[in-house]
Amino acid sequence: MVYNFNAGPSHLPDEVTEEAKKGLSNFSNTGLSILEIGHRTPAFSDVIEEARQLMRDLMHLDSDHEVLFLHGGATTQFMQVPMNLLDTNETMAIAHTGVWSQKAIQEAECFGKVQITGSSESENFNFIPKGFTIPSDAKYFHLTTNNTIYGTEWHDIPVSPIPVVADMSSDILSCHRDFNSFALIYAGAQKNAGAAGATIVVVDKKILGTIKRAIPPIMDYRDHIKAKSVLNTPPVFAIYISMLTLRWLKKQGGVKGVEPLNREKARLLYDALDNSKHFKGTAKREDRSFMNVSFVAKEPAVEKAFLDFAAQKNIYGIKGHRKVGGFRASLYNAVSLDNVKYLVKVLQEFESTYH
Repeated sequence: MVYNFNAGPSHLPDEVTEEAKKGLSNFSNTGLSILEIGHRTPAFSDVIEEARQLMRDLMHLDSDHEVLFLHGGATTQFMQVPMNLLDTNETMAIAHTGVWSQKAIQEAECFGKVQITGSSESENFNFIPKGFTIPSDAKYFHLTTNNTIYGTEWHDIPVSPIPVVADMSSDILSCHRDFNSFALIYAGAQKNAGAAGATIVVVDKKILGTIKRAIPPIMDYRDHIKAKSVLNTPPVFAIYISMLTLRWLKKQGGVKGVEPLNREKARLLYDALDNSKHFKGTAKREDRSFMNVSFVAKEPAVEKAFLDFAAQKNIYGIKGHRKVGGFRASLYNAVSLDNVKYLVKVLQEFESTYH
């Protein structure tokens, strides 16, 4: 057995992969693989509509919010959001908390102006900025709710006088939020909501159509809404995996069902690190992520030794991002409590044997 703590693409529920195997050979008793069916056939229409409805149900969305499944990952959304929302003479406000917000800043500057309202860059993004003011004359306020690289998470969303846009790629559907309070949410599916290839966008229709700039139809959210996410050939297999994953999440009791378990998983691992003689967490305690636990060795020599030890114990995907180094254990919805207990056991076993 392999214990997968990869940051993404990440661990999927076992029942999802088992069902996907069936779909690869004979999808819904059609005699065809899910990889072969037409994207405008009734068979696939049922898949994408179920996936969209599951998102609506799990997020308790109101009628103003639309759910889209698109191509391009969250990286394309760094560009598509300002293309749809920001005119040349307008300003977007943003909290700068790491690599992903930096990419959002760079892309937004191609379409309008950017005002950084708060930043944690001074301490290598190991905390969430606080006490800043969101300008009421900006078009919208952008934040990244969870930072996979640095292991920080917004546990309280700031009250904003302007529409809020959130990159929720790594914590969507992992904890309760008032999703209707966001003007736009986007997320790559490959962490909590499926496999790589599908991107989820949840958008309040009222914020669209306010800019003067022409938008290419393939990039215009309004055209995707009219086409129900089938404006062009969608990522069929990735959406199918999202549908299966969302079905699984609903069976777990939805967001309210998995949130306590996610907190317990994180607590177990953080407690082990806080009591470790060889390791320490990198994020400030009050801003620690429940999804991505980043930590480093107190002595450089320990790092390779633990990576080798963990590999021998069939632990996969814990090497830290190159910008931070060290280690990172991702505890997404599909990662079981038993798997986290095993990681803690291995860490403690290493502590007792390494000298």
